[in-house]
Amino acid sequence: LDTDGVSDTIAGGLDELAADATAELRRGPGSGDVSVERRVHVRYDGTDTALEVPEASPAQMQDAFEQSYRRMFSFLSPDRALVVEAVSVEATLPTVLPTVLPTVLPPASPASSASPASCASPDGQGKGRAVVQRDDLARGDHVNGPAVIVEETATTVVDEGWQARVSDIGDLVLRRVTSRAARHAIGTEVDPVRLEIFANRFMAIAEQMGTLLAGSAQSVNIKERLDFSCAVFDPTGGLVANAPHIPVHLGSMGESVRHVLRANEGRIQPGDVYVLNDPYRGGTHLPDVTVVTPVYAPGGDDLWFVVASRGHHADIGGITPGSMPSASRSIDEEGVRLDNVLMVRSGVFREAELRQLLITGPHPARNADQNVGDLRAQAAANAAGVSALLAMVEEFGLNTVQAYMTHVQDNATEAVRRVLDHLDDGECTYELDTGAVIRVAVTVDRSARSAIIDFTGTSAQTADNFNAPPAVTRAAVLYVLRTLVDDDIPLNEGCLVPVSIVIPKRSMLDPSPPAAVVAGNVETSQCVVGALYRALGVMAEAQGTMNNVTFGNERHQYYETVAGGAGAGDGFDGTSCVQTHMTNSRLTDPEVLEARYPVRVESFSIRRDSGGAGRWRGGDGAVRRLRFLEPMRASILSTHRRIAPYGMDGGSPGGLGAARVVSADGSVTELAATDSAEVLPDDVLVVETPGGGGYGVPDPPLPR
Repeated sequence: LDTDGVSDTIAGGLDELAADATAELRRGPGSGDVSVERRVHVRYDGTDTALEVPEASPAQMQDAFEQSYRRMFSFLSPDRALVVEAVSVEATLPTVLPTVLPTVLPPASPASSASPASCASPDGQGKGRAVVQRDDLARGDHVNGPAVIVEETATTVVDEGWQARVSDIGDLVLRRVTSRAARHAIGTEVDPVRLEIFANRFMAIAEQMGTLLAGSAQSVNIKERLDFSCAVFDPTGGLVANAPHIPVHLGSMGESVRHVLRANEGRIQPGDVYVLNDPYRGGTHLPDVTVVTPVYAPGGDDLWFVVASRGHHADIGGITPGSMPSASRSIDEEGVRLDNVLMVRSGVFREAELRQLLITGPHPARNADQNVGDLRAQAAANAAGVSALLAMVEEFGLNTVQAYMTHVQDNATEAVRRVLDHLDDGECTYELDTGAVIRVAVTVDRSARSAIIDFTGTSAQTADNFNAPPAVTRAAVLYVLRTLVDDDIPLNEGCLVPVSIVIPKRSMLDPSPPAAVVAGNVETSQCVVGALYRALGVMAEAQGTMNNVTFGNERHQYYETVAGGAGAGDGFDGTSCVQTHMTNSRLTDPEVLEARYPVRVESFSIRRDSGGAGRWRGGDGAVRRLRFLEPMRASILSTHRRIAPYGMDGGSPGGLGAARVVSADGSVTELAATDSAEVLPDDVLVVETPGGGGYGVPDPPLPR
């Protein structure tokens, strides 16, 4: 943007576009003067996010860009040059209005009608609403709220402070005519209706964060596969609400948030943003990188809330591309560890320091540019959450918003207590393909409306990478409890209040560093869910794995989880070919995958008859075939290749999974549950995922 002559170059391009657009409009039916808006698309060098600014001097365009960028991302990158990516124009020419609708007879004003129809206010407390027939309104008539306008195909509600007006072409146009109250004084006492409103407002904030993150991320894994989660937390780090993202993220992010708050107590400044992925400091496994933004009072130092986003980065280093090594034996072999790293300070993105951490160490990240781009997008998503929460405070007041954060969690606590009222004690010993065992006992205290979930007896931490940090087990317990609640509540910290979780130290569910953990987040979490459902007698097991597939080299790194069969339950069949339980990501569209990576999707199909038989049948798994177009290393990280997903109450287990490489010469190499292979052009990776278990004794065949 600061190159000599750039203004002339921009002006020349815009002049040409404006002339073309004007000529195109002149060929149409319009008449009058053509108005043209001239815009310049500016981005930081080395980034993908371009923002539109009006054409002006370079200094003015830089100022406009920085204002927009700060609003979106909450920080600037002053060390990066500004690049003009494109220019655009929007030309407008007035056109003749279509023939207006016939005018009906002017009605009497609703306000002066001798006996207007009316209906009650929805809350029973406000003013009654006048009821107006749409056919009685003519062009130019208006109706002031509160009112209801009724017609054969629609009902329009006009709230107080709004006005409905019939336009020249017969449209009904609503506009606000009085300013909205700056703040609604609704108090801090819980109200059932407002509880639902606030719960949905909190969830909507997390959803908005996710939409922005998907739209601004660079990696396919976040932008296309949606392997990320966003959530809102109270000042103590308690989960308040989330969007329907990845369960294993959502139930464990609170540990990361609380670690940041503890480690930086007294040092956090308003506007600071932190990043971490260390499984021994609140994380789960290294590819899942969490960005944490504390929310402070504007101009003050009181912590009000926290927002956070976690994204699975397609590569964070490690001994194999994709950072999901099948044979890691130490956390250091799995990638770069980020522990409580200050990413933004005083509105400045500390990119140089962050990049240095990513590219140094024994196994550095292979694509630091992509990591930085995704982290920038996560910070932008958090900034959107901050703005939305501050707007809620402006609307309702801090005390009310914080009170309803507590009420939302209390409501979840009561919902789980109602579930515990009907649960029986149970236990399960769950064996993994590796031979390790997860043992769990659930003891319900009906009088106290509480439960103890005890994992005593679980195998000691293992030499492989199936160890899972406590945050993962906590997430699995939270997920299971939430699925047992029929009410539409956010998954939040309140679900765990009635439950005590006992995890033995130095077990595979609470390992000590430097134990490897990459499979713990994706595989052991599924096994914990399976053990809990079996102990509680809820349903047959789903595929019990995420079927983690990674492939790559120094130029490309890709990761995906492959769908399988869901377990059946009392009264329902399992779903075929679906992401189950602790994963909720999706596969990349074939067109995007093949455009971005040197692979071809040969097929992706349902693996027929792989679901377990039963009165209610388990869902079928999938078959996925990927053909490689250049040399790469492919890895599989999975379970249920030796032990089948269990059936329940007489139902049969689901089919085992399998994987193999079919070489271009026709030879076949079978892959173990956790394995990797060097692949060459025209080699095909075939993944067959497990089916879900069946439920109930199958009905006898009908007589012939």
